[in-house]
Amino acid sequence: MPTARPIPLSSELRTQHLERLAAATPDKPLDVLVIGGGGTGTGAAFDAATRGLDVGLVEARDWASGTSSRSSKLMHGGLRYLQMLDFKLVHEALRERDLLLTHTAPHLVRPVSFVFPFFRPVIDRGFIGSGVALYDAMQSVGRKRAVPFHRHLGRAGLRAHFPSLDTEKIVGALEYYDAQFDDARMAMMLARSAVQYGAAVATYTRVIDYLHEGERVVGARVRDEESGREFDVHARATILAGGVWTQEQQELAGASAGLEVLASKGIHIVVPKDAIRADDATGVITQTEKSVLFLIPWDEYWVIGTTDTPWTHDVAHPVATGEDIDYVLEHANAVLDHPLTRDDVIGVYVGLRPLLQPVKKDGAASTKVSREHTVMQVKPGLSAIAGGKWTTYRVMAEDVVDFAIKDLFPGRPSLTASVPVLGGQGYKQIAGEKDEISRRYGLDAQRVDRLLFRYGTLLREVLDLIDEAPELATPLEHGSRYLRAEVVYAARAEGVVHLADVLEHRLRLEYEVRDRGVAAADEVAQLVGDELGWSVSRRRAEVDAYRAAIEARLAGERARTDEEAAAAVASASEIPESRD
Repeated sequence: MPTARPIPLSSELRTQHLERLAAATPDKPLDVLVIGGGGTGTGAAFDAATRGLDVGLVEARDWASGTSSRSSKLMHGGLRYLQMLDFKLVHEALRERDLLLTHTAPHLVRPVSFVFPFFRPVIDRGFIGSGVALYDAMQSVGRKRAVPFHRHLGRAGLRAHFPSLDTEKIVGALEYYDAQFDDARMAMMLARSAVQYGAAVATYTRVIDYLHEGERVVGARVRDEESGREFDVHARATILAGGVWTQEQQELAGASAGLEVLASKGIHIVVPKDAIRADDATGVITQTEKSVLFLIPWDEYWVIGTTDTPWTHDVAHPVATGEDIDYVLEHANAVLDHPLTRDDVIGVYVGLRPLLQPVKKDGAASTKVSREHTVMQVKPGLSAIAGGKWTTYRVMAEDVVDFAIKDLFPGRPSLTASVPVLGGQGYKQIAGEKDEISRRYGLDAQRVDRLLFRYGTLLREVLDLIDEAPELATPLEHGSRYLRAEVVYAARAEGVVHLADVLEHRLRLEYEVRDRGVAAADEVAQLVGDELGWSVSRRRAEVDAYRAAIEARLAGERARTDEEAAAAVASASEIPESRD
């Protein structure tokens, strides 16, 4: 059963949880050990913990530091998968999206509308219109709608709704709804939710080997990256949710068979809100020859992407090239009336999609890659999951936990379809207090909306910090979207270990401001350091490491090829070598 009060992911709790993991011996193993702290791994830990199991979760870096914080930030049904006649995947994704919107994560997921432009008045309106009509119909089967129906727009209506679209080329559009979310915060909140139900979790805890009894995997040997300490964690069942690291981990476990995962690079660029004129909550979706292009409204800027190209270099450090950025700009400009330039780009981020590689037949691999997930026993005691997308993370978590424990703990069904993510229970009540919060703390309506979307009912804990120290209501000097209280709360309750954890994943200054968070680094390091007891030299090392990593990424963005870009970031890490 969960505790009544939210449990903070403090530095003290991390130490306690490392001891709990080390105490998982052959005589008293964990029920489930989950490896990987992205969306699937944190979701699996939450799922297993709500079943009353003794759960451990380890992540080599920060929560969602890989693919799971680098998405398009959409919880969507996958409209384009209707073209592939993948009705099962679309139906499942729509169901999960609506569950998140209405019950399990209304504080982290919200509706967003998109216009789908028509370039050919009859063909596009008929083809796209019929597809979206089916998409809408699938949302109305057996449940109350969570988002409005689609509508058609003529040229004049589109011009009024989205003035920046080029209505010389575009003859009309169709507007429909999906949802968006903050991916990094979702993963962190899932980890906190797992802790609420008794799981022991630890970031910067790397798996360096797997434990065996004969052929059976019985846990893992891990290294605390902060202290260098190594120890064994025994478990009855081990779940590998490694994303693009899946094959590396399977090899480490000595698996002779397993899942093959293709790393596909997707980049997004960020431009200021005033660079594109449109209604605040409306984006654009259109197809390119290689992928789907989204122009997504987000706070005070636009997220535009994405690409879909193979990545064969270090999966820990994907990077955008100048050609990638130009590709996204070119395709965005194909629908805009005034072209964007490289000068408009204030941020760039890159993720690697973990796409399943089809099983080889007659020695040749098919080129068809599915977005559906697969669960597989790669060795006795070790189950792996790969593929899928953020929208269906809960189903993926349920499937892999079901698979891993089916013989060990029969009769333990998943509960996560009814259990809200931390911060979601009671959300309507705190959302109804928005005006009162605004008046009491002198915050404008936009900032209160932003805070509610980040914290849900946990916003009360952030406001408590301001009650204790009113100066924390001041915005960051070089990151005005965020209050100083949010940085302090991140350090106290959200599992921060390094400066980059805050700048990249708790806040999003890495791509929300033109200098990629460099100017804010000193102020944030001071606040975090005060909470975590950092020395002056540790604060300087954290800031220097972050700035060096940003310089390397910017150098990569000036490169023309993946090889050049990968070389530019190869030696730069946002984590300092010295932790003194």
